[in-house]
Amino acid sequence: MKENLFLIGPMGAGKSSIGRQLARRLKRPFWDSDRELERRTGVDIPTIFEFEGETGFRVRERAILDELTGLDGIVLATGGGAILDEANRRWLKARGLTVYLRASVESQLRRTSHDHNRPLLQTADPRRTLQELLERREPLYLEVADLVVDTDRGSVHTIVARICAWLGRQ
Repeated sequence: MKENLFLIGPMGAGKSSIGRQLARRLKRPFWDSDRELERRTGVDIPTIFEFEGETGFRVRERAILDELTGLDGIVLATGGGAILDEANRRWLKARGLTVYLRASVESQLRRTSHDHNRPLLQTADPRRTLQELLERREPLYLEVADLVVDTDRGSVHTIVARICAWLGRQ
């Protein structure tokens, strides 16, 4: 079994919440690439977007993912757009097992509606934005996923149990 476990999926899919509990249950260190990027830069993601744009953010994200995916025995929650970069996809496939946490646009909207730390949703029509992001990104999520788990229904505990059961069969 590959030692690292990487969580991918759209914003609001539960990558951070599920990742924290999964790491606790597996007794592995938990990393969140977005939180680590904020910690290292000393500013939040919207500020990075404001000063460097999405391109600058993606350059920083790529460097963090190269480093974090190179660690051993971790659970890593990635940002929703991490899979846009070809190198990131290559590292995710080669350096661990990747779980795509799939969420409908409705669930994403419900879970992110009060979160102002999502620069891509600061738009007049967040629903349309989420739909367009999902249409563009889902083929890439599926390309790197070893397992796909629907997070629309079921508690974090139930989803973690499902992933652990799958890991036991690896």
